[in-house]
Amino acid sequence: MKKIKTWWMSFILLCGLTTVSCNDDDNPTFPEQPENTDPTGGYDMTGFARGADVSWLTEMEASGRRFYDSTGVERECMELLRELGMNSVRLRVWVNPTDGWCNKQDVLVKAWRASQLGYRLMIDFHYSDEWADPGDQKKPVAWENYSLTELEQAVADHTTDVLSALKAQNIDVEWVQVGNETRYGMLWNDGFTEYDYSNAANFAQLINAGYDAVKTVYPDAQVIIHIDKGNRPQYYNGLFDALKAANAKWDIIGMSLYPGEDPSDTNGLTEWDPIDENGNTWMQQNDVCIANMKALIEKYSTKVMMCEIGIPWNYEEAEAFYTDFITKAKQVEGCLGVFAWEPQCYGGWKSYHKGMFDDDGRPMTSLNAFKRD
Repeated sequence: MKKIKTWWMSFILLCGLTTVSCNDDDNPTFPEQPENTDPTGGYDMTGFARGADVSWLTEMEASGRRFYDSTGVERECMELLRELGMNSVRLRVWVNPTDGWCNKQDVLVKAWRASQLGYRLMIDFHYSDEWADPGDQKKPVAWENYSLTELEQAVADHTTDVLSALKAQNIDVEWVQVGNETRYGMLWNDGFTEYDYSNAANFAQLINAGYDAVKTVYPDAQVIIHIDKGNRPQYYNGLFDALKAANAKWDIIGMSLYPGEDPSDTNGLTEWDPIDENGNTWMQQNDVCIANMKALIEKYSTKVMMCEIGIPWNYEEAEAFYTDFITKAKQVEGCLGVFAWEPQCYGGWKSYHKGMFDDDGRPMTSLNAFKRD
């Protein structure tokens, strides 16, 4: 434990956290790892993935956010999450973000930190300079005028570049997402599937470019196609039927699940409602998602992963929600794990209210759901 802390402090002194995370021109420099050390700190990091997407972490730290255990002692966030049961980390990658966060260098910093704690790693390629989700899949500015063939090459090159940088630091990558919440494709308009999935062939070509690049750098890494709304089976059947017909390649179907409805859903709500538009409670939504997992595993002979899950941090049944879902997911043969999305967020960071820390930066009881068996 002390050696891990020493490496991290050495890293800060050598590089400077903010500069390394944000500067496109400088590549981070890493201290050598002492020999014969166990990065896991004695924790069992194997088995079912109990994960956290902590992509905002370096930006939060640079802004002055700090993290504390339940007694109020300041802690390094990843180390604290590992102590609370997490064994895996997910990190998003943007191509050329204007502020530098989540670019290759910033991802490399966070991935290195995770590796020094024995975490298993998922890399989430957005293939955009900013957020890519079902409502918007913008091309990177530098790729805006590319043809489909040029986009395929750009996807391959970007994927190879980032993964090769990780591999050069002896960082293992277990899972790679080729696209983020790509319900209707990515790199619009070339990779837009149309809402009836009639243009899935273009999307499949882009997926395969990323898939092949992943396997070239990390032959054993599992490639994920990730879409949202795990409790909406129709989206999964529509997209994956079309992708299968177009000969797209994948190893895992990734899902997101955020129960209920938000004001951002533009349904006239002023606050979050745990009941969805079909009148389902959060438990019923969990059950629909679990049934969807089982059906996808059987239909496509695939594995599944819950890549994002979240519920408002102060919802009185948050712990029950996470516990219910994880308990049921672990019973699904072929479900590899569950990742909370940005659980370290607190105090209205970036207007995101589905973290798992309270306003004082301490873990909520909802994190009990991720404890080791």
